[in-house]
Amino acid sequence: MAKRTAGYISKGIGSITALAEFLREFDDATRIRPFSPPPSAVIGWGLKPTSRRARRYAQRHHLPYVALEDGFLRSLGLGVAGYQPHSMIVDYSGIYYDASRPSDLEQWLSANEFSAEEVLRAEHCMALLRRYRLSKYNHAPDRPLAVNDATVLVVDQTAGDASIEYGNASAASFSDMLDQALARHPHGKILVKIHPDVIAGKKRGHLTSALHHPRCQVLSEDINPWALFDQVDDVYVVTSQLGFEALMAGKRVHCFGLPFYAGWGLTQDRLHCPRRQRSRTLAEVFAAAYLRYCRYVNPYTRQPSTLEETIHLIADQKRQQERLRGTWLACGFSSWKRRFIGDFLGPAAHVRYQKALPQHAVDSQRLLVWSSRIDDAFKTRHRELLPHIWRMEDGFIRSVGLGVDLTQPLSLVVDQSGIYYDPSQPSELETLLNESAFSDDLLARAAELRQRLVALKLSKYNVPGASDVVLPDNQTIILVPGQVESDASIATGSPDISTNSALLKVVREAEPNAFIIYKAHPDVMSGARVGKLDTDAKRLYDLDASHIDITALLERVDAVHTMSSLTGFEALLRHRRVTTYGLPFYAGWGLTHDAMHCPRRNRTLTLDALVAGTLLLYPSYVDPASGQLCNAETVVSLLERAKLQQSSAQKPHLTWKQRLYRCYRNLLIGSH
Repeated sequence: MAKRTAGYISKGIGSITALAEFLREFDDATRIRPFSPPPSAVIGWGLKPTSRRARRYAQRHHLPYVALEDGFLRSLGLGVAGYQPHSMIVDYSGIYYDASRPSDLEQWLSANEFSAEEVLRAEHCMALLRRYRLSKYNHAPDRPLAVNDATVLVVDQTAGDASIEYGNASAASFSDMLDQALARHPHGKILVKIHPDVIAGKKRGHLTSALHHPRCQVLSEDINPWALFDQVDDVYVVTSQLGFEALMAGKRVHCFGLPFYAGWGLTQDRLHCPRRQRSRTLAEVFAAAYLRYCRYVNPYTRQPSTLEETIHLIADQKRQQERLRGTWLACGFSSWKRRFIGDFLGPAAHVRYQKALPQHAVDSQRLLVWSSRIDDAFKTRHRELLPHIWRMEDGFIRSVGLGVDLTQPLSLVVDQSGIYYDPSQPSELETLLNESAFSDDLLARAAELRQRLVALKLSKYNVPGASDVVLPDNQTIILVPGQVESDASIATGSPDISTNSALLKVVREAEPNAFIIYKAHPDVMSGARVGKLDTDAKRLYDLDASHIDITALLERVDAVHTMSSLTGFEALLRHRRVTTYGLPFYAGWGLTHDAMHCPRRNRTLTLDALVAGTLLLYPSYVDPASGQLCNAETVVSLLERAKLQQSSAQKPHLTWKQRLYRCYRNLLIGSH
């Protein structure tokens, strides 16, 4: 079979990193160059002026022209800000905003039927978009508007928008739209949404006259469209996609052009398209546009995706961005950590660094400190600053490699209340687990994530180790994970048993006939941290498995006994019995046998609810290649790829920078 290629002329199309994944019907996508053989088809960006050369080339060589466009749920931020598309439209007939001829989308709506399952899926996805308040782009702040008595929204568009011309509209359509809105609502205030670039003079719009009308309130700042819908009952558009999102929000929509969603009985239309003869439900139009017409790819993993997965990813990005939006003063961070801290705070955060904390706090500025610095002496010294301090710490799915070896993390937590390992005060994680109403969608995601982590044998650090271990068949097998004894997690969360030697002693006393495996913490093994056993403790266990992969051990043991190690949580993911002698974040929810009690934890959780709060909602995740926020599922895919690359290498090794840092650390810092 001959190889099918898609040829393009535009450099912009070539910059789409997941282009091949969006065009799965082609074997390759290559740029058309002089004297190169003609491709099987020519791709171009819709009917934009930049696509003219591509369309002429296709016509001249009698090749099909395939129109590409951004999908209706594109990304967190704009393409000009470096955000790759999560969705794309590939149209063989026309393009959705061209009402002069049928597009693939219009043909589906005109002639095809939709199954009950497809309609149910459409309704579910629309509910998700409403819940997470998602639009095509999702970078704008989502906050209540300072608007009084406005019940009507009129949406402007920038001059030159291709959807205006091809939607049988013109500049006059906008004037007509505003006049009609004023006439039909003679006593109401009209909210007019104008693009910020129009107000700034960078672009031309159509409704600047509204600035001078007494009944019009012009809104020019960037804001989430759903905040606009909260204020109004009627929405007036020419061809803007906001009109379709307004339909999902339950608003009356008046169209003065012919966007793809007009003419199906859902909108009040100024114009008529004779080809559109059928009445369609909102769910059917959504199914055609979002489920059939758009294609989805995760731009960070470059793996095919679904609309549901795309919704969850962008919703997670938006949630992380909104939570951390604002001004930050990051204090005491090393130059190495400064390279990535800003990424985890997100694109809406403005970060300034300095070595020491300020003398006085500024209300509009949050202070960020690495959590291990905040001990009792710190709290006494900076008592007045504590309400303004947010704590940062490694996440639970971190990396392939150790932090002490300067391996960049893929997840961090940023906590305003406390920190997850310190039970002396509530953390945001504890509050999440205590108070969240976990939706069925979230619990389903948590279950799938848990199963993937187990199947892929992923842990926090994913340090390579042996997998073969010989264990007895006739004994209860208990794993005792060692910890860094100087960690704040032990000082605050395990006051009674605070050393690895003491832990082994109490486990042997509790389980005298068990086969006990001891695995030292990787940081202790590397020589960087404190936690070596005393001589007597070495007689209390049956097997030293410090060089065995932790996931291989968890698959074989019956139970885990720990002070507060994350290994206990990883054991729960695999349905192992867990006994805690301290108060780690996963204790006290009815899933573990606990030596200590926390009266604040007064709720029984399912395992999936624990996973949802701990892995899906609490941490921030970042794709290291782009520096952009992502989510837990994406990071798991990235770690899966990294582990495969690691296993294919002949011998895992540290980089020269990591080796140099180890020498410096061992000579000048020592174990700490």
